[in-house]
Amino acid sequence: MKFVLDNIFLIAIVVLSGGALLFPALTQRGKKASPQEVTLLINRAKALIVDVRAANEFAAGHLADAKNIPLADLPQRTGELEKFKNKTAVVVCQKGTRAFSAAKILEKAGFKEVLVLDGGIDAWRAQSLPITK
Repeated sequence: MKFVLDNIFLIAIVVLSGGALLFPALTQRGKKASPQEVTLLINRAKALIVDVRAANEFAAGHLADAKNIPLADLPQRTGELEKFKNKTAVVVCQKGTRAFSAAKILEKAGFKEVLVLDGGIDAWRAQSLPITK
């Protein structure tokens, strides 16, 4: 107990810095789908795939029939996806982090069900699933 009292400020710094590191991971809310779940959605429900990576990343390889709309352009270009609002939308990026922001934009635009590919295109490739160039 003496140690805790003598080092209360150091302990507080450790707790606060640990919380600051965990905060981004804990605040990423949204529905995620594994590569296998996305495969089923594509095959059965004909889900809309929205790839929010830059054009050069998209050209290096993407999911079949994916629509490439970079994250920065998405708020202005949601009208292009208007006819797909009743379908399940799966948002894809490189590692799965940018996709959460895009999912929020699509939800605000009125999409009924929006999912994020958990782990992004990297997880898709790790599962040796097909990539289109």
